[in-house]
Amino acid sequence: MTNYLPRLRSALDVFPSPVEDQPGLLIRDPFRYTEDILIIPPVFISALQMLDGRHTETEVQNRLTQVIGRPFPIHPLHEFVEVLRMSGFLETEEFNAMRAQKHAEFAAEPFRLPSHAGAAYPDSQVELRSRLNNYLMTIVPPNPAPILGIAAPHVSPEGGWQCYAAAYNRLRGLKDKLQGKTIVILGTSHYGEPEKFGLTRKSFQTPYGTIETNMELVDWLMKRAGDAINIEDYCHSVEHSIELQVVFLQHMLGNDFKILPVLCGAFVESFMSGKLPETGDGVRNFFEALGEMQEQQGDNLFWVLGIDLAHIGQRYGDPLEARAEQGYLQEVREKDYERMQQVCAGNSGEFFELVVRDYDPLKWCGFTPVYTFMQAVKGAHGEVLKYDQWNIDESSVVSFTAMEFAGK
Repeated sequence: MTNYLPRLRSALDVFPSPVEDQPGLLIRDPFRYTEDILIIPPVFISALQMLDGRHTETEVQNRLTQVIGRPFPIHPLHEFVEVLRMSGFLETEEFNAMRAQKHAEFAAEPFRLPSHAGAAYPDSQVELRSRLNNYLMTIVPPNPAPILGIAAPHVSPEGGWQCYAAAYNRLRGLKDKLQGKTIVILGTSHYGEPEKFGLTRKSFQTPYGTIETNMELVDWLMKRAGDAINIEDYCHSVEHSIELQVVFLQHMLGNDFKILPVLCGAFVESFMSGKLPETGDGVRNFFEALGEMQEQQGDNLFWVLGIDLAHIGQRYGDPLEARAEQGYLQEVREKDYERMQQVCAGNSGEFFELVVRDYDPLKWCGFTPVYTFMQAVKGAHGEVLKYDQWNIDESSVVSFTAMEFAGK
């Protein structure tokens, strides 16, 4: 029996090393099954690429020999694979045990803890309030027209603060109207299962306190569309697209409201087939259940979409060195607006066609929450409040927006 080396886990974060005297690739686990962060030296990058479950130790050693131009000793390769194994980066029994333990810990937690406090935003309530106040000082002309929802970024507030301000300043004066209501938060599931929607009954904790999840609506959706739902989805424990919205909502409204947090998985089957997402029974059932919930609850619901738009540059697999609002990114702006115009007009079919064309070279990670909202709240129309682009690193750009939505 051939003894193949174990496979490197998929969906890991891999970036150029930020440490000047340690060149190579930085590798980390976005799921946080392991907290280890490794820097892979340049000589081992070719070995990393061969950890696909189909290569033997001898084959990898031969490749490394070709790379350095002389016989590569086996001992450093043993150590390299062992470090990856024990750190949980390979598909092995060690990783399976780590994953099972993390899932069990999340299931046992009474709350969804703030996983990005102290990183994406301050973990001190005083410092958090001061920083968000500074972000939200942007003057937004008063608009008395009623709205049923907003879209805001889920990028780091440091980079997307102007769009966060444009979206959440729209809630000024709505605190009394939203007291006791349920805010449905549709967030991008960066790590979740395709064609699935991740729900949890856990309340969300942040430096501002605890926000209760509307368990009755969670249970109602489970009864109506359970096949399309991952309940107590572990992805909630590490996902930022909903957590950041909760923080901004608390800053604007206090804690007198409930949430219905929904992580929207990618519509992979639609991208591959070119067919509308609702062609699949599970996705269609979930859309119909959300639409029925909207009809029943009416003004008791408010909608928030945690979305980013395009992802362009070397971090995202593009060869170019992307610069916000320069060169190709000016064309990206035009294409982003073309899509947003269809969203504002409520044309879900036309929006879908723009996104799936050529398998979405813009890599819109907010597509699934936007499309889900358009199916659940039929007839809603929108307006773009703000659009922006940000260099998340020297060669990669994320675009994002602030939008508001009203009924017919």
